Amino acid sequence: MVALHGGKIIRMERILLTGGAGFIGSHLAERLVLREHPLFIVDDLNDFYSVQIKNQNLEEIRKKGRYEFECADICDEQKLRGIFERHRPEMVVHLAARAGVRPSVEQPLLYEKVNVQGTLVLLELSRLFGVTKFIFASSSSIYGVTSKTPFSETEANPNPISPYGVTKLAGEKACYCYTHLYKIPTICLRFFTVYGPRQRPDLAIYKFVTLIREGREIAVFGDGSTLRDYTFVDDVVDGVLATLDLDCRHEVINLGNSNPISLIRMIRLLEKHCRKPAQLRFEESQPGDMPFTHADLRKAEQFLGYQPKVAFETGIARFVDWFQQARG
Repeated sequence: MVALHGGKIIRMERILLTGGAGFIGSHLAERLVLREHPLFIVDDLNDFYSVQIKNQNLEEIRKKGRYEFECADICDEQKLRGIFERHRPEMVVHLAARAGVRPSVEQPLLYEKVNVQGTLVLLELSRLFGVTKFIFASSSSIYGVTSKTPFSETEANPNPISPYGVTKLAGEKACYCYTHLYKIPTICLRFFTVYGPRQRPDLAIYKFVTLIREGREIAVFGDGSTLRDYTFVDDVVDGVLATLDLDCRHEVINLGNSNPISLIRMIRLLEKHCRKPAQLRFEESQPGDMPFTHADLRKAEQFLGYQPKVAFETGIARFVDWFQQARG
């Protein structure tokens, strides 16, 4: 399929997007349908968080353009094979995963099954059906505890400290293997603490705004000095879209903001934009939590022309505005 954009005829590849009903996936899907890519969303609509929220996300995408939806578990090789046969995708953008560090400590086998086995199912079907590019959503969690900052893709020996991080590193290695064996171009994008409208309810910013508005205590794990490289969802989507046009064999690229923010600073900004003080309760640090994340973006800028545009306070203001409209 071809489309006319900016006076140029551009080929619109058929894209299979996993996890398209989720937070990042739904934002990416909106942009893809606006660009007129034939889009096929695969999501199992599991109950990790509200299925109603995911269905609302799908409705928001529908307002922007056309797509086809398949409800399927990425570990179900037989069902996924049928989807590939029907839709014949040219590119796969694989965002679906069991997410979160702390839940992975409690359910490591589930995380291994979904995040590793599911990725291998998609890679194998991509091989069988001649997919021309495979884009994999990885995570800054793969870096673990390191003294090297900012985190660079050249890190030779990353040691993740959570089962979630381990599964994402395994996914990256599987992508490299399929590039090496079968010449499938693969790109692994390491996301750094993505936030913004439609954020999952279990994530800190969403959870903290809820607790502040309800006058309930926020559990702060550690002394509040942990640093996160918060990245607004629109910036991440810009980075993912840029990979569609990247001609490469195999690359691993950070997508962050390169401006770490302390937990206490984040809470103070939430107080400011919620116009209400937070009630804090300090507790011991949680197993698997990284003390800081900080993205080196030189490779993203060089390969993708990536430059994050949304400052953290601006992004927090946008999130709180969305939250107030969505929750009333």
